[in-house]
Amino acid sequence: MKHATDTAGGTLRIGDLSVRRLGFGAMRLTGEGIWGEPRDRNEAIRVLRRAVDLGINFIDTADSYGPGVSERLIAEALYPYPADLVIASKGGLERPEHLRSACEGSLRRLRLDRIDLYQLHRIDPQVPAEDQLGTLRDLQAEGKIRNIGLSEVTVEQIAHARSIVPIATVQNRYSLADRAAEDVLDHCERLKIGFIPWFPLAAGDLTAPGSVLDRTARELKITKSQLALAWLLWRSPMMLPIPGTSRVQHLEENIAAASLKLDETKLRDLGQVVQPVAG
Repeated sequence: MKHATDTAGGTLRIGDLSVRRLGFGAMRLTGEGIWGEPRDRNEAIRVLRRAVDLGINFIDTADSYGPGVSERLIAEALYPYPADLVIASKGGLERPEHLRSACEGSLRRLRLDRIDLYQLHRIDPQVPAEDQLGTLRDLQAEGKIRNIGLSEVTVEQIAHARSIVPIATVQNRYSLADRAAEDVLDHCERLKIGFIPWFPLAAGDLTAPGSVLDRTARELKITKSQLALAWLLWRSPMMLPIPGTSRVQHLEENIAAASLKLDETKLRDLGQVVQPVAG
């Protein structure tokens, strides 16, 4: 496994697109419990615009965030979109049998003719995977989807999906403290598939005063969140973290993690010392 001391690691290919390796997850822009309108709509708009100003060119959202609220906020804040901005959305969490209508709803809310990356939120065990992936293949053929991604999948599910459609990304829960998807990450790295860790800052007891994360961050004079993100960026060249926030100040703190140059030994040691939760 090859790691670069510069945690930023340049860019990542998503199909025929190129994105910087730290994106923005737009889930937290909605109301409490990922439901309804944000408490501070103006701040949510500022967060999105500031993210683009600071060089973020990958934004991840879903029709279920709000529902629909996150996608509408993105369009309100950023349309017409910068030429290099890649917007990813997801569908299929609540009603996989209505995947086509979910995609078309996302297109309307985002004011797009084609979604750069459309991810299947979950493979519904009650519906044949061939049907769900076949719908995405049809939408891609119709020009409504540019690239297809998966979320919360196993290595076996990725292999099966790739026999039906090309897969550009996989989005699984993963963080310094939660590495249950380690085998999926390794699989994606071998196949050059982008790996998008959701809940990337989940650290649990790691954030406690005196913890190894706390001590290392203090030693490096950075925040614990920055260190957690820097470790993810170092962990694999296929990693694309998407930390989310509803505040500009926190956004700026997170984005700064992409430009950190940290000692590789410290990052390796951090990963070895921390005992992740079991899968």
